[in-house]
Amino acid sequence: MLSRYFIIYKPFGVVTQFSGEEPTLASLFAFPKSVYPVGRLDKDSEGLLIITDDKFLNNQLLNPRFGHQRTYYAQVEGAPEPESLKQLGKGVTINVDGRDYETKPAIAKLLDPIPFLPDRDPPIRYRATIPDTWISLTLIEGKNRQVRKMTAAVGHPTLRLVRWSMEKITIEGFEVGEVREMDEETVYHKLGLTGFRKTNGGGRKF
Repeated sequence: MLSRYFIIYKPFGVVTQFSGEEPTLASLFAFPKSVYPVGRLDKDSEGLLIITDDKFLNNQLLNPRFGHQRTYYAQVEGAPEPESLKQLGKGVTINVDGRDYETKPAIAKLLDPIPFLPDRDPPIRYRATIPDTWISLTLIEGKNRQVRKMTAAVGHPTLRLVRWSMEKITIEGFEVGEVREMDEETVYHKLGLTGFRKTNGGGRKF
């Protein structure tokens, strides 16, 4: 049976699961019962989420041995200096499961011009006395609430967080809550996995 692949723009406030606390992913689309989200986005985060029943792809994207790039757009409090961005890129110390953890090298930069994104519902609270800035962070790992912890570590708490891309799959042109189905060849190509073939839930190079 062929695997199914859905790319969605998860809205703010939606829980990354199909049952339990509402609203869930089931409120966005009539997904097949066999699929599940690859990884997760926190309830207060937005953006790209891949939903599939492809176990091999799930392992490739979530196993720490494989470092697929994922880019986040973060609206942060204040205006980060170049040194703060350099620090984010080199790695900062955050708390993971009660222990200090040094983040792996990342790509951190200011977003100029500000990216076009659909409005968030509810919107970020506007404060005239405190500026905000959009930055881009590209990671090869995904610890719990990592981006928020990283920006806070350099003195710039995250106000709004959007996962923009995983490798070459992006939500460019998506509306909030939009769901698009892709074929396996396109998904594997955009994720840089065209040199792999699935075999009984696993994979091998060819």
